Amino acid sequence: QVQLVESGGGSVQSGGSLRLSCVVSGRIHSSYCMGWFRQAPGKEREGVAAIDSDGSTSYADSVKGRFTISQDNAKNTLYLQMNSLKPEDTAMYYCAADTVEYGDTWCLAARPGHFTYWGQGTQVTVSS
Repeated sequence: QVQLVESGGGSVQSGGSLRLSCVVSGRIHSSYCMGWFRQAPGKEREGVAAIDSDGSTSYADSVKGRFTISQDNAKNTLYLQMNSLKPEDTAMYYCAADTVEYGDTWCLAARPGHFTYWGQGTQVTVSS
């Protein structure tokens, strides 16, 4: 019964910053994977960043150097700090999570089909 709730989206100008938050409720196994995904109209949902329970992270090439994924376990919250935003970053952003079995190596690949639990999404719009 894991639930995820995103917040922090909004409208910003090119070059601006936003920090997205995802609050996790319900118990999740200590071995987990969490990620941020985005979907623009007419396009496939794509992985933006992922983090596992060991703290390892991965990023899509399009956001490397601009976005940072992090987590605050004391607050059960996942974050995505987005800097130097570009119009092409405009999309609905979703957080997602799933448990990881011993030996699994899929987490940092950030494929949407690997995740069971999803938030409702938060809109990010970047204007020029």
